[in-house]
Amino acid sequence: MRVPPLPADRWDDAVDHALSGMLPAERRNPVDAGNLLATLVRHPTLTRSFLRFNNHLMFSSPLPDRLRELAVLRVAHRRDCEYEWRHHVHMGREVGLTDDVIAGVQRGEATDELDRAVLQAVDELEDKSNVSDATWTTLSAHLDERQCMDLVFTIGCYGALAMAINTFGVEPDQER
Repeated sequence: MRVPPLPADRWDDAVDHALSGMLPAERRNPVDAGNLLATLVRHPTLTRSFLRFNNHLMFSSPLPDRLRELAVLRVAHRRDCEYEWRHHVHMGREVGLTDDVIAGVQRGEATDELDRAVLQAVDELEDKSNVSDATWTTLSAHLDERQCMDLVFTIGCYGALAMAINTFGVEPDQER
């Protein structure tokens, strides 16, 4: 672990402010925030800015939750990010992803055209930082412009987050 979670005795008003947009007051503590947020708050200003962007993708985006979770899981798999994978398997199940669909994400396989295009968009962005015309055409047949834009930013955001998690050595949270 290169960047450990911030010790409890160093949680101050800046940390509380950084997390205030993401967590209710009763969860703004080292135990309930989880290892990722407890690590990120070592840099409260960056954390607050990142969480504002991430909150849009998680809670305000017009992209359907199911598609967001497909994309995030594919990013986590491609980036070999155990923390992100575990967290989003749970979230994916909450939005209706089955174990078969989740296993397909690891193989890069999906049963319908839109799901395949989402996984393909992840792979193309990971490989070439661009979505091909064919994939964009398929996405655009099912999603509006803002949804397509949010998909690209979701893939980029969770790719950056996976890089940070892996580099900092953030350990998966213990199951409760």
